[in-house]
Amino acid sequence: MTVELNARQAGPAESGRLPLIVLHGLFGSLDNLGGIIRRLEDRWQIHALDQRNHGQSPHTDTMDYPAMAADVLAYMDKQGLERACVLGHSMGGKVAMQLALLAPDRVDRVIVADISPVAYKPRHDAILEGLKAMDLSSVNSRTEADRQMANFVADAGVRQFLLKNLERIPKDQATEGGPVFRWLLNLATIERCYSELTDAPQGEGPFEGPVLFIKGADSAYLQSKHKDIILQLFPNASVKVIEGTGHWLHAEKPDTFATLCVDFLATDD
Repeated sequence: MTVELNARQAGPAESGRLPLIVLHGLFGSLDNLGGIIRRLEDRWQIHALDQRNHGQSPHTDTMDYPAMAADVLAYMDKQGLERACVLGHSMGGKVAMQLALLAPDRVDRVIVADISPVAYKPRHDAILEGLKAMDLSSVNSRTEADRQMANFVADAGVRQFLLKNLERIPKDQATEGGPVFRWLLNLATIERCYSELTDAPQGEGPFEGPVLFIKGADSAYLQSKHKDIILQLFPNASVKVIEGTGHWLHAEKPDTFATLCVDFLATDD
């Protein structure tokens, strides 16, 4: 069953171009690619989505790529988007690929940021443990939350990214003496379905439309050994590498990333 995704729209409604759907990665939200959206919104109508169990979108008991792609398709139907381009980072890239395989007639072209259509070994055990171990009943500030999380996540930048999921409970929903903060993430479902999130998109393909894979040069997610499966599923795929970046390439070099997106999306202009 699909859920109604929280969304934010930007850019001109009548741009003369197909709209662009933007999908964040695991533990993220629609704000994560805000820098890229700001660089593209003068030319494209952009729909940034919170995926299920993230941000302000509904929590569910299930979470896999066919279900998440179906959520996006339901959003397109509700918005009257017959066809769109899709940009996804990491988990969002897998959802974008799944959407293209599920409904190729609804997708014009795809940008996949630093992920491949393959299964990965678990990479987020420490993060999941850290998030679960947080004692929100004793957290009265983000500084205190950061201090607790530092016991599990050493990188300050990663902690700040994760702590964007910490929401101050509105006064009308708070209880006297109760927690001040709560998670926007549905940690229980993310943990239970984690093996499905590390899995590959499902579908034999191929999706014949143009697909751009953008790799962070210092990241190990997108590797040369993935070339055969990429071309099997996406025969019209190309790869660009951004030097001096890792998995968060869109945040580390946003101008370069945005330029690649513009060049790819505007090919037919």
